[in-house]
Amino acid sequence: MKHFLKTVGLLTFLCISNVALCQSNEIKVRFIGNCGLHLTDGESNIYIDFPYKSGAHNYMEYDLSELDSVKIKPIFIYTHKHSDHYSKKLVKKLAGNLEGKVYGPWNVSELSELNNKLQNFTIEAHKTKHRFSFKHYSYTITWHKKTIYISGDTEHAETIASFTNIDWAFVPAWLLMDAIQKDIKLKGNIKHIAVYHIGPNDNITTEDPQIKLLNTPGEIITLTY
Repeated sequence: MKHFLKTVGLLTFLCISNVALCQSNEIKVRFIGNCGLHLTDGESNIYIDFPYKSGAHNYMEYDLSELDSVKIKPIFIYTHKHSDHYSKKLVKKLAGNLEGKVYGPWNVSELSELNNKLQNFTIEAHKTKHRFSFKHYSYTITWHKKTIYISGDTEHAETIASFTNIDWAFVPAWLLMDAIQKDIKLKGNIKHIAVYHIGPNDNITTEDPQIKLLNTPGEIITLTY
């Protein structure tokens, strides 16, 4: 009995001293608003298109507590500089205070350094078109063998259609419409689709179990690996 109690005590100590031994192996993607996402595997924290100017262009506002909840040593990745995706003032402040790194179209060549800094992680940048934006990039992230496609505001489906075995694709509704109009089939390449950047006047519904509408801040998508 004493031996059993010692064993239980040792396991408990290991769980407390090294959370990695006891946590489930999963990537959590939390929706913040517009194209703003927080991705974490429990160790590293990546923020996509956040912080942005809350309520810009009549798109989603977010609670200011979101800014206070950003984790230490965050990685900020932006698709482009439109204010409903990017706030230079806010990200500069957060990156400075929290030892963060910021990436976007202006330094996209430096993104490859993340492939060595993060565990089981690679990212590819794809130059994509978006109206009224001189430089716009979409990204493919492979993390712990799970593949996530971040479209941003790109309007054309050809880029995402060129990939296979995407676990989750985060896309605006207009990209899906572009695929339909061009008869580009996405479902064979993508397991799940999350529709984000839903505007206040957008009336979007779906009964397709493969498609999830992100219209409520705080929603979480979990990828188990």
